[in-house]
Amino acid sequence: MDRWAQIELFVQVAELGSLSKAAEKLGLSNAAASRYLSGLEERLGARLVERTTRRMWLTDAGRSYHLRCSGMLAEMVDAEAEVNSASTSPSGVLRITSSVSFAMIHLAPALPEFNRRYPKLAVQVTAANRYPGFIDAGIDVAIRTREHEGDSGITVRRLARMRRVLAASPAYLAAHGQPTSPQDLAHHRMLAYSLANDPYVLHFKRGKDARSVGIAPALDANEGQVIRAAALAGGGILIQPQYIIHDDIVAGRLVPVLVDWALPQLTINIAYQSRRHQPAKIKVFTEFLVERFEKLDLERKWASWAKASG
Repeated sequence: MDRWAQIELFVQVAELGSLSKAAEKLGLSNAAASRYLSGLEERLGARLVERTTRRMWLTDAGRSYHLRCSGMLAEMVDAEAEVNSASTSPSGVLRITSSVSFAMIHLAPALPEFNRRYPKLAVQVTAANRYPGFIDAGIDVAIRTREHEGDSGITVRRLARMRRVLAASPAYLAAHGQPTSPQDLAHHRMLAYSLANDPYVLHFKRGKDARSVGIAPALDANEGQVIRAAALAGGGILIQPQYIIHDDIVAGRLVPVLVDWALPQLTINIAYQSRRHQPAKIKVFTEFLVERFEKLDLERKWASWAKASG
């Protein structure tokens, strides 16, 4: 028998002066309430309540026990209310890590609205481009862009899936021409992201045709924004995920090339430590970011662009 249920019933009996009223308040039958009270007295080895057909009163032991139990139950009610409040109005510090590009393009513009919704929750962002198979101590949420996520005790929630795109500035293409096949890239200045999976070999597919092409980059960097800036300045052909260069392509600042050849796709994921009870701050941030990506309809926009370009 649940000892907390026994204690809760006893406190209600003491305060209402009636077993039937206590049973009604707790949603119990009179028989069940009587069993709870009898079980409590048996477990304690003491008579807590004296009963006649007309009235009910606490014994000395019952009065002493009621003083202790009523305080404990009040503390429990307050604790539950505090946790429930934290679910809708979390406080403290939320620590997030993401790539520099994601933090600049998608995270920083979203945070003002997140702060308005949850004003008691402060946010710390650590921009880092390496994604180990674990989450560093002290980090609540990691935003990761990968071809695959391993299973390492980390919960992963998908935000969007996208292509990697080859693109260059109109000025570069006017001076050097457009590649018409993957092999043509050997004659172009390539701008590579050094932390990509196999950064110096590009694995292309077009229908059933698959080709792997090695590149000797004129520039490689461990930060996507460096590569993007070089491409915008006419430095060569970059290879970057759509989420970084989509707006540049739409605005005409960069022109995609070899659009009928596809590189392995990437997925943007929210990752956090797997726990039975997730802190409210992680829950509200995850829901907020998923909601934002759905509202902006980014995955569909990226997919529509890829189909139109192909």
